[in-house]
Amino acid sequence: MTRRKVAGNLAWMLIERGLQVAGGIGIVAMLARGMGPEGFAHFQYAQAVVYIAASLVLICGSEVIVPRLVANPDPTAQHRLLMHGFGLRFAAGVLAYLLIGGFMLASRQGPEFWVPSMILGLAVLLREPFGVITAWMQAHTRTRPNALVSLASLAVKAGCVALLFWLGVQSVPAYAAAIVLETALSSVLLGHYYLGRAPRTRVAMDATLIRELLNNGALFWVSFVLMMSSRRLDQLLLKPLVPLGEFGAYAASMQILDNYVVVATILCAGIAPIYVYAQPSLAQARRNIMKIVAGMTIVGAVGALAIALSAHWIVHLLYGSAFASAAGLLQLTAMASMLIFADVALTLLPVYLRRPRLVAIKWGLVFVVTIAIDIVAIPVLGAYGAILGYAVANLLSVLFGLGVWLREGRSAAAAREVNA
Repeated sequence: MTRRKVAGNLAWMLIERGLQVAGGIGIVAMLARGMGPEGFAHFQYAQAVVYIAASLVLICGSEVIVPRLVANPDPTAQHRLLMHGFGLRFAAGVLAYLLIGGFMLASRQGPEFWVPSMILGLAVLLREPFGVITAWMQAHTRTRPNALVSLASLAVKAGCVALLFWLGVQSVPAYAAAIVLETALSSVLLGHYYLGRAPRTRVAMDATLIRELLNNGALFWVSFVLMMSSRRLDQLLLKPLVPLGEFGAYAASMQILDNYVVVATILCAGIAPIYVYAQPSLAQARRNIMKIVAGMTIVGAVGALAIALSAHWIVHLLYGSAFASAAGLLQLTAMASMLIFADVALTLLPVYLRRPRLVAIKWGLVFVVTIAIDIVAIPVLGAYGAILGYAVANLLSVLFGLGVWLREGRSAAAAREVNA
């Protein structure tokens, strides 16, 4: 019965993520066509700024909350933990929102950039703080309610964007407001669901618990900040150095790939619990991980090749002729993206070993190398310099993962010799 419940929850998660990807592609297509190349460039720049700022709110992630919830099933204790996690994330969200405004002032962006940034930035005050309820659902294996909330919110966002597109609206702030509406609705529904089942007790702030949550989640938080920053800093560096049309074309190609590489996470989420995390020995886990790496690499390569070969058709279908220059960029970035599938699979080993420090080190290296390459290559090669940084960053991630895999194998072999 337990296996059936886990399988059912996993199915709901995979269905929800799959529909999110499909819906996201359709929404991006309407955004690009509705706002035009320049408006879409303004919107994508704002999203890049907000994406980086949002990483600061991942200060007390599910990696910290879920194990604590599972270990202590008492409803009052769980409610106390969730309220502290919510408070930490909301405080971080306020700081992130202020940093968005500060960056816009410091970089002297015009209203066409800072207005949508401040509107989209409202999401950082809602998404992650209410994400503690999602962690609570995961701990209780209640994936279905969260999936239904996500799909309902996605439907509202898609409907609003479609309505604006049908009306011929070109206002970037209007589309930004439609995007934020999804987060607002999702937060309200999650809050309503949890409060209807939460204990009616007041929670006093506990400084000791706050310090524990911060300390336990520090490495995960640093990893998320470095990962998300390395994935979007190229756009912040690119925008001032190339024409707005070139920046928009690059952002359009990366938007397609963002939706594509999510497939890697979805596949690993379905495979890892049984074939990696449930394995009693490191040797068997390593063997299974390498099989997953091989399979994921093949999937990534086939998908990337298909995208590269049909890049002109994809761009024309989604974005229209105004974004024709994005096709060439998409072909190159697609081929570089196949490495992400191998990297996601290799990251399963540090997670299995419960060593977030390795993940933090990896993303620290990727972050530094990406910035170094972008600073040198973008002024010379423009968008192609950003693609070079993206490709090298992905390759470095894979090489680091392989290094960890080989090192753990040698360590295990040495331990067996000593015991013998």
